[in-house]
Amino acid sequence: MTASGHALLGAIIAAKTGDPLLAGVLAFGSHIVADILPHWDAGTHREDKTNARLFWEAAADVILGIILVIVFMHFFAPTVNLAYTFFIVFISQGLDWITAPYLFLQMKFPPFSWVYKFQSEINNKLDKPWGIITQIAFVLFVFLLFFVF
Repeated sequence: MTASGHALLGAIIAAKTGDPLLAGVLAFGSHIVADILPHWDAGTHREDKTNARLFWEAAADVILGIILVIVFMHFFAPTVNLAYTFFIVFISQGLDWITAPYLFLQMKFPPFSWVYKFQSEINNKLDKPWGIITQIAFVLFVFLLFFVF
């Protein structure tokens, strides 16, 4: 899933869960579930991209995620602390952050190699447009749950 998708899931969890331990566990779990679902992200067709292109696409995705989280929190959870929210967002993106040194800095040793291997096993890539549609649908589903519960 894109970093912005993980960020929105983390923000929704932060907005609904005041307990940082529970929110952290849910955010971490949401990353795994979201990556198991077929999806597109900046790493799709990574072998056809230079490291620079992958880096800039991923950076743009992270920046979009920050903007979306701020907008979501402003309109739907204005009383929730933003520092708390971004802590939970960071956890929801955590596996990708740990994988980044493996990909970009060639740090092919633990824990980076373990997380990269785990991510490779659970990550279910699907090309555009369906890979984008599936993750939008999943984020919208979780967003609807936000209002129901």
